[in-house]
Amino acid sequence: MSMDLEREKAVLPGADLTKTKTNNISSILFGGTVVSMLIALYFIFIYAAEEQTMGAAQKIFYFHVSSAWLAFMAFFVTFVFSILFLIKRKRILDTYAYVSAEIGIVFTIIVLTTGPIWAKSSWNTWWVWEPRLITTLILFFIYIAYIMIRQMDGVWDKKARLAAVFGIIGFADVPIVFFAIRWWQTKFHPIVFGSGPSQQGGGIEGTMLTALFVSLAAFTILYCYLLQKGVTFENMKIKVERYKEKLRADMEK
Repeated sequence: MSMDLEREKAVLPGADLTKTKTNNISSILFGGTVVSMLIALYFIFIYAAEEQTMGAAQKIFYFHVSSAWLAFMAFFVTFVFSILFLIKRKRILDTYAYVSAEIGIVFTIIVLTTGPIWAKSSWNTWWVWEPRLITTLILFFIYIAYIMIRQMDGVWDKKARLAAVFGIIGFADVPIVFFAIRWWQTKFHPIVFGSGPSQQGGGIEGTMLTALFVSLAAFTILYCYLLQKGVTFENMKIKVERYKEKLRADMEK
């Protein structure tokens, strides 16, 4: 027992250094998130011009599009880290894929919530069964299934491998969601940045475009913060599980 304690003490200095580094990164990302969000709110509500038809309700556009961007990015990270996990079989890669999928689901819910609010203002209806909405809903259920796989009983590596395959295949729906309004004609979702062979969309006013880019940057920083905190939390859970297993093994001796 004393030798085990000595080993744990020997690891503590390095562990403290890693913990300090993690806390510093977390503090920087948190500060960056707060500042960037405040700047984004200024650009959205003060700097950006107000849309003439929808008025103030159009401001939902910035949160809706930014949430969709974050969800797509989160699922792309899940896609990449799932591939890396299947190649290298390192648990940290699986952890990044899992946490990113959780974040993606949360912001897909925000997309599916802000969308109907915006739709009611612009289309005078809460929901329409049109291609982009349907494919977004399918994307949501795909990654809900991904999380359900992770919650099944069984050895973690088998669940991780199955979830990784699901995360890779499920990402195929992301480009379908994005190109849905270009592949299938719809009278509801407008094409802002391009349509048809010439890819000439309706366009967006200069101050609105600036506000959108600022919002996308702020949400990207938010994603990095949430990912870092989520991975840290999952690593703590893994350590607790290992300590429990070790304690259980020691008690059975």
